[in-house]
Amino acid sequence: MIPVYNHARTLAGVVRKTLAVIPRVLVVDDGSTDAGAAVLSGFDVPVLRHPENRGKGAAILTAARRARDMGMTHMITLDADGQHDPSDIPSFLDAIQKDPESIFVGNRRIFPAGAPFLSRFGKHFSNFWFRVQTGRKTKDTQCGFRAYPLFLFEALSLTQRRYAFEVEVLVKAAWAGIPLKDLDISVFYPSKKERVSHFRPIMDNLRISLLNTRLTFRSFIPWPHRQILKPEDPRLRITPLHPIRSLRILLKQNLTPGKAALSSAMGVFLGTLPAIGFHTLSILAASGYFRLNRLAALAAGQLCMPPFVPALCIEAGYYLRHGRFLTEISMETLGYQGWERLLEWGIGSLVVAPILSSVIGGVTYFVALAIMGRFHEK
Repeated sequence: MIPVYNHARTLAGVVRKTLAVIPRVLVVDDGSTDAGAAVLSGFDVPVLRHPENRGKGAAILTAARRARDMGMTHMITLDADGQHDPSDIPSFLDAIQKDPESIFVGNRRIFPAGAPFLSRFGKHFSNFWFRVQTGRKTKDTQCGFRAYPLFLFEALSLTQRRYAFEVEVLVKAAWAGIPLKDLDISVFYPSKKERVSHFRPIMDNLRISLLNTRLTFRSFIPWPHRQILKPEDPRLRITPLHPIRSLRILLKQNLTPGKAALSSAMGVFLGTLPAIGFHTLSILAASGYFRLNRLAALAAGQLCMPPFVPALCIEAGYYLRHGRFLTEISMETLGYQGWERLLEWGIGSLVVAPILSSVIGGVTYFVALAIMGRFHEK
């Protein structure tokens, strides 16, 4: 599938090279004004046309509907500007045969010398946010050379229709349990004078930024995402209010004792720090980035709520500063001297956080092992 918008200069060459590799090619003209689709008059290629420009995501969805009507199960997308080499298509076909339920994303492993700086920067920037939002590492979330199983377009709720679509579909697919895998591809960047790009730096970056903000906030909410490949059991309810029961449920699914311990330790460590008002966000962001369990981290972080752990940190910090413990607890010491107490909280947390997180992580690990032992007995 090749989405097209004012690519009259490059389209015929891309289609010719693609037909030499695979006989079924579908072009979606997304409201071009340069009569670009006319260059395909001599090709045996169906062309679908939008009366106006709707965006790359809309073109991909239009092609997906037609492909399903044709009885197809998968769709490979590549750009019409000539940056992608159709000779890489057999790698995608082989990967689909081996793993038909995965999305395969091209990885522009080596950027040529003429590659735009924004393309190189955008790749790493988008990869970072993808890992924060999903906990997964993918090498090139912005590459448009991909292979999709068509069932996901019916199962996912996708709101974006322009360039941001390609970010949204990967994030929501990852949330839904669909495997994402990388395939190394070659890439060609013509000179700036010959380059055909319709990416609008202000509007498209704004859309992507707003989408990343929304996806990041959703990833912070510790509510399970609906799984496409593995139906959810409605009887399984995970809640921090019942840590042992929740831990038992998570261990039955995909949480290991080691990851449970690391998640709990990280939640306690960050919860101990004097990041007033930002504990939850920091725990969720860190657990997402390091692929730890958000629920386990949040539940453990609740152990650090005032007054016990902050008071312990303040006492430790006071002792480190003055060589004696703080024995007077009053409005004067905790109220008017609040800034000084905050400083002591920070100093004390550097001692308390590693110790307390190690203890909680160790307890969680052994409790999880005991629960796993019962599973094996059953």
